[in-house]
Amino acid sequence: MNEKLRATAEKADTESGTISPVTSLVNNAGYVVSAVLGCFFVLGGKMTVGTVQSMLQYTKQFSQPFTTIAGMAGSIGAASAAAERIGALLDAPEEEPDAADAEAVREGDGTVEFRHVAFGYTPDNQLMTDVNFTVKAGQKIAIVGPTGAGKTTLVNLLMRFYEINGGEIIVDGVNTKRMTREELRKHFSMVLQDTWLFEGTISDNLSYGRDGLSRGQVEEAAEAASADSFIRMLPDGYDFKLSHGGENISQGERQLLTIARAMACDPEIMILDEATSNVDTYTEQKIQDAMAKLMKGRTSFVIAHRLSTIRDADMILYMENGDIKEAGNHDELMARHGKYEQLYLSQFAS
Repeated sequence: MNEKLRATAEKADTESGTISPVTSLVNNAGYVVSAVLGCFFVLGGKMTVGTVQSMLQYTKQFSQPFTTIAGMAGSIGAASAAAERIGALLDAPEEEPDAADAEAVREGDGTVEFRHVAFGYTPDNQLMTDVNFTVKAGQKIAIVGPTGAGKTTLVNLLMRFYEINGGEIIVDGVNTKRMTREELRKHFSMVLQDTWLFEGTISDNLSYGRDGLSRGQVEEAAEAASADSFIRMLPDGYDFKLSHGGENISQGERQLLTIARAMACDPEIMILDEATSNVDTYTEQKIQDAMAKLMKGRTSFVIAHRLSTIRDADMILYMENGDIKEAGNHDELMARHGKYEQLYLSQFAS
């Protein structure tokens, strides 16, 4: 695929670079022909010098639009490709509607069960074929494996960002397809690798995921996430206005705010997707401490590449090519001398 892309890009650059010189050559050739013929007509007494000058000027003006269009050839190609992508988006199938008789979970404790789950991004390319596991309330589940193994896809299915092709996902005793997406997602909070903060005050950002939070509850969540101290050092404290994306604070501080926001939501189930990969060691330790408080008493799914951070997980799922190849706690998987052990030891090899 990369070779095809290289050849196509080379062809596009070559043709794009050729258009302008060829157009200039044709225009200049027309100008020269007009000048030579005009000179012969002047010498033969059939035309005045002023007429020749006018003709040459009109020749230049006539060729100018063609030169402009030639210079736009690359932009026209890019616009055509963009139009195809917009068309593909508009033609994409609509999101599957929620069940008309959807059920609601009154009091959830965070139990999750995958029963024979099958999924593929396209019908002819199944990523998962038969995924089965059960998570009890309050357990910490780590999902590990090589890049592209399906770790993030697994939690996306749990949140119904994609619909499964077969099997069932049960949350608090209810099939997720029997729940509305809004009802389902009330039971989750996510802390991702890429932080997301909007332009507004810190207080507004922390209370975004849950209606009716008081300032006291916001501050309590920030304190639990070890974010209160740095917030109070900012001008205006909790009323400090963040720029778009939170670019006027550090990466570690942005991550602490997203953890505080998740705490403020007070969900039964937490999803942590490589939340400490973009920070230094000191900040990582602070974030790890905040995450430990966040996960306490809650069911949590942790996607991790640094396996040293998930040794205490109640269950570790090793995924490869979309399916779960090994499951168990750290000691059980190490004693099995399988793929997990190889991956774990590879991170400490010299």
